[in-house]
Amino acid sequence: MGTSIGSVEVASRETREAGRSGRQVQSTSQRQNLLLLVQLRWIAVAGQVITIDLVQWGFGISLPWIEMAGVMIMLALINLFAMLRYRSGAAISNAELFVELLLDVGALTGLLYLSGGAVNPFVSLYLLQVILGAVLFEVLWSWVLVAVTSACYLLLMAWHRDIALPEPFGGSFSAVFILGGFISFLLAAILAVAFISRITINLRSRDERLARLRQQSAEEDHIVRMGLLASGAAHELGTPLATLSVIINDWERMPALSGDGELKQDIVEMQAQLARCKTIVSGILLSAGEARGEGTEHSSVNAFLDGVAEEWRGSRPGVQLEYRNDFGEDEEMISDAALRQVIFNVFDNAFEESPRWVAVTALRREDELVLRTEDAGRGFDAAILAELGKPYRSTKNRPGGGLGLFLVFNVIRKLGGRVEAGNRPEGGAFVELVLPLSSLSPDPEPEGEALFMAGRAADERTS
Repeated sequence: MGTSIGSVEVASRETREAGRSGRQVQSTSQRQNLLLLVQLRWIAVAGQVITIDLVQWGFGISLPWIEMAGVMIMLALINLFAMLRYRSGAAISNAELFVELLLDVGALTGLLYLSGGAVNPFVSLYLLQVILGAVLFEVLWSWVLVAVTSACYLLLMAWHRDIALPEPFGGSFSAVFILGGFISFLLAAILAVAFISRITINLRSRDERLARLRQQSAEEDHIVRMGLLASGAAHELGTPLATLSVIINDWERMPALSGDGELKQDIVEMQAQLARCKTIVSGILLSAGEARGEGTEHSSVNAFLDGVAEEWRGSRPGVQLEYRNDFGEDEEMISDAALRQVIFNVFDNAFEESPRWVAVTALRREDELVLRTEDAGRGFDAAILAELGKPYRSTKNRPGGGLGLFLVFNVIRKLGGRVEAGNRPEGGAFVELVLPLSSLSPDPEPEGEALFMAGRAADERTS
């Protein structure tokens, strides 16, 4: 019952984390879209200044440039505020983006009102705002933007300031409208293609990040299920292990067996392996909260690494382990059973491929701990290397193969680190566990211990 409740809590926590991650991805996409609107607005302000100067001084058409300059200054101030919002890193909502676009519509309406209203050829720039709204927002908001721009267009037909044309234009808007209409079309087309394509890239990038998050959530759900199965198996294994322990102890006291040197050595080895099985099962139950004890303890990086290497070497008699600790100045850390089992798993994989030689190097790279394991085995196939860390991707022809590295990848990712793997030029493979030292400090508490202990037990049983 305790295991079920604990696993449900883990699953609900993963669901909440996936929800938060999805919202973060959405917010990142919206911030990028806000940046595009800011850039578009600066282009609009620059274009308006050039156009007003050209019309006022080039064509000799008198414009209320003071009032129009006031509108552009207001638009520039709005843009500065939007830039500050972007740089603050705060979440940007759809509603805020919609208001930003409405402000652009309002500024355009004000400039058109001061320069002829609906007869101004640049009135077609409303279409650019509508196109941006259709790309950025849901259907309902897009139709609201259509309604707003249409209402502004109609109002400009009725209320606006007329512009007096000089004699060369014959007092008619036809020639000016044709020229201005072409310029307006060209601007709208260029800006629409340039910025909508970038918005589409942002949306595509958001979808890819969401897909990765969904994949990660599915993998974590898979780990929860494995934790449930392993915890249940630990319960079931307790009785036969206890029975085997009694039988082996009886054998050790039997004169017929204890007098045979080879048999006595075999019995000692059987007792050692049985004790190891008990330790694994106890670790699973301890991690699941079903046994009393401490899962973590205060230690230091060097002491932890040296202890792990020594413990693993002691459990693998005859293995040639080249261990070198170049971490340097020691730091406090939490000695966690899950992390220990993850490292054991990497060592075991190297040992299976290269029983005669395994090299382990610990070093410090800025604020990260790097633990590099090397072997002289066959190395990784290209297909395996491309999908390393996914469940059941392994060259080992046995049930459950590939779960070990899958669990390693997930535990290291939970701690904010990463796993790097590849083939050595001289032959064999390497696996690097890279962990930020901040995640090992006594403050944060590593998650997922029960699940990784469960994976360790699964590998032990299937081997």
